Amino acid sequence: MGFRTVLRALAVAGFAVAAAAQPVETVVVTAAPPDPVGNDAFSVTRLDAASLNAAPQLDSALAQVPGLSLFRRNSSLSANPTTQGVSLRSLAPSGAGRALVTLDGVPQNDPFGAWVIWSALPAQDLAEAQVVEGAGAGPYGAGALTGVIALKEASTVGVSGEVSGGSLGTLRGAVSGGTNLGKVSLFGTAGTESATGWIPVAPSQRGLADDFLTLDARNASLRAQFEPDAGTLLSARVAVYREARHSGLAGTRSEADGMLASVTAAHPEHDGALGWRLQAWLHDSGFRQTSASVSSDRSSVTPSDDQYATPAVGWGGNAAVRGAGFLDWEIGADLRAARGNAKERVVYMSGAFTQGRISGGDNLVGGLYGEAARRDSGWLATLGVRLDAWSNSNGHIVQSELATGAITSTVRSPSRSGLLPTARAGLRRDFDGFYLRTAAYEGFRAPSLNELYRPFRLGNNLTEANPALAPEKLYGVEIGAGGSAGAFSWDTTLFFNQLHAAITNVTLATGPGNFPGAGFVPAGGFLIQRQNVGDIDAPGIEGSVSYALDRLTVHAAFDYLDQRVHGGIAAPQLTGKRPAQAPRATITGSADLALPAGFSWTGSLRFESARWSDDANTLRLGSALVAGTRLTWSASDTVAVYLSADNLFDARVATTETADGVVSYDASRLVMAGLSFKTD
Repeated sequence: MGFRTVLRALAVAGFAVAAAAQPVETVVVTAAPPDPVGNDAFSVTRLDAASLNAAPQLDSALAQVPGLSLFRRNSSLSANPTTQGVSLRSLAPSGAGRALVTLDGVPQNDPFGAWVIWSALPAQDLAEAQVVEGAGAGPYGAGALTGVIALKEASTVGVSGEVSGGSLGTLRGAVSGGTNLGKVSLFGTAGTESATGWIPVAPSQRGLADDFLTLDARNASLRAQFEPDAGTLLSARVAVYREARHSGLAGTRSEADGMLASVTAAHPEHDGALGWRLQAWLHDSGFRQTSASVSSDRSSVTPSDDQYATPAVGWGGNAAVRGAGFLDWEIGADLRAARGNAKERVVYMSGAFTQGRISGGDNLVGGLYGEAARRDSGWLATLGVRLDAWSNSNGHIVQSELATGAITSTVRSPSRSGLLPTARAGLRRDFDGFYLRTAAYEGFRAPSLNELYRPFRLGNNLTEANPALAPEKLYGVEIGAGGSAGAFSWDTTLFFNQLHAAITNVTLATGPGNFPGAGFVPAGGFLIQRQNVGDIDAPGIEGSVSYALDRLTVHAAFDYLDQRVHGGIAAPQLTGKRPAQAPRATITGSADLALPAGFSWTGSLRFESARWSDDANTLRLGSALVAGTRLTWSASDTVAVYLSADNLFDARVATTETADGVVSYDASRLVMAGLSFKTD
């Protein structure tokens, strides 16, 4: 069954669910896991549904949290899927991402590359996001290196939807619905987004080879929940997605698609009885991409890679038992596995690709954990420990002649495995309107299949794989304080994070030139390899303030870090440098104002200091300030219309720079008009 058929079936199911909705307001059951037992001792930011709908893309809405970003400054409206991994605290962004993203407990990171396809998520149907900063040992496990973004899907009945359109050829539509049928609840969502986009290179530098960044994305999901008895929940969810992009150079494109399925059984702790949770999930993903090198005058391109298929399958599960008494506690286990291959046509000569390449392998991470918390007289003390086993196996790079099918090279990578203990601990003391807390933690991230086994070309740059990569670990300590008085609330945290054995794209040479085992790198390009480069130290401070009156709410947040690389023996040339694409300072702000006659206004801003485009700190990207605004008129309790502008002042936001000085920019001003509706 093709994707369009599945999408259409799920969309029809979603509309049918909405049409059958009963006139009640909420469903009390939820598939989301409970908060960790000691959650309040750590740095946690909560964003509600209104906050998550305050920006055009979900990742842009989450970026209200300072230090949360994709690899580069551009959002998922234009970012290549391979750079959509998300990181926290501006420590050291990477394409794979250093934060774990979950939806009701199910990992959303891609099984092959660990990036996140943000257009696959039901942004119009999320109830909350919890952003936990600091390594997420305890119940979160591998991948939660700089923290966790835990998304919770809404469980409301009725139907809601939105349609909008605007500049850059942008069109969006989304619908969600839910109903109760006795003990069974059904929920469906469907969404679509497209944009004809923009050319990222400035007119003064672009040539005939430069093309538009475009987007065409769709997603749909269907979820069924059943309560066989009071408190027990059985839930099953299936979702599909597809996105296609033009990549900014003539003839280059990318496509991503996939299916996620999960089943959950849970029973909360109640009246002294133990709670428990069982969950299993499957993620079947695909990715295709073409890339090209561009001539020095940007008048023409030469195909460099045709990644025509990247089938990958991830699967896993988790189980937990939870209790309360003298201690609130949880013990559990989780498992994540992935298998994938990148299938490519490479070495372009005389108007055609001449060689084929298949690269990939398997990885597995599984762990046991226990976490407990004690609350007494305003005190909260918590401790969590984990033990994880990891393995990489079946690594291979096989090259062949396309004309004959003859295999010309086979490289097999030895299997590698290990055990990693991690832990986190926290202490909090609540006073009247004031709290103090401190925490220490460690976590790890195993390298993705993409980082381990797949070499690739993107534009004029050639990046080599590295099957010898080891897991990277993060160690951190922090102390925080906060409080509230009437309409005013605040918090601040001092922290020190150290990323050990950081996986970094290390520049080995610049083109033009032929390099043994790699091939030709043209002028303006880099020869790069992924390496564990020693440590990255990142002391910093973050904080936020909020002020809420009857009609006005104002919020501001910031972070400031001094990230420094200690390259050690592996990369001494990087010692003292700042990580690529890591700003030192970020400031965000928002304001919400209720106006007469059903009007409301929202404003936002995000400032980032300068950052370096490359690891050697030779290509500087200047600071950027982006503002947004939205005016909404609620015509009734069920219908509203709005006018919004993102990048209101049309700032030029540089996202990357090539070795020969060509700068790419994020979107110009984006003006949208839309209509939303909801019914009970």
